[in-house]
Amino acid sequence: MQIETQRLRLRPWQERDVSPFAVINADPEVRRYYYPAILTPEETAGVIAECDAHLRQHGFAFIALERNTDAALIGGLGLSIAGNEIPDGPHVEIGWILGRPYWGNGYALEAACACMQYAWTTLGLAEVIGYTSQINHPSRALMEKLGMRTDPAEDFDDVTVPEGNPLRPHVLYRISPADR
Repeated sequence: MQIETQRLRLRPWQERDVSPFAVINADPEVRRYYYPAILTPEETAGVIAECDAHLRQHGFAFIALERNTDAALIGGLGLSIAGNEIPDGPHVEIGWILGRPYWGNGYALEAACACMQYAWTTLGLAEVIGYTSQINHPSRALMEKLGMRTDPAEDFDDVTVPEGNPLRPHVLYRISPADR
């Protein structure tokens, strides 16, 4: 899986990505809507290994996102099969995480739009979901810019987050090719 846009490249993870991605995953501001909040370098390497395995098994995954001009790793973005925490699965989800220096440049929207196009044209998917904590307004705004829709009846508690944690209540978004 490799996708190019005017400014960005989505590509499989490489060994050289572990260190810069670990920096992103160690930033409490970047990970404030994730549980657990920050990841160690070893945990980040484990996430990358899981993404690589998913790519080998399914032909798509959450992959590295780099800037074309300088090959800087700016984060990760892609498609994956959602876990058991999502009701009525399985689903293919889109997700992203970008380092703080790259926020506000439209990179996430640009890459997510290209990833959605890949989902429709290359993978032939009938639907893609997105989900996040109810309080994650930045990701919710991006999902809405992508044309994703939500139904409050589909909101759910993420069972991987402890009860009482403000990140537990989640919103589910959906999009199909007809919604574009």
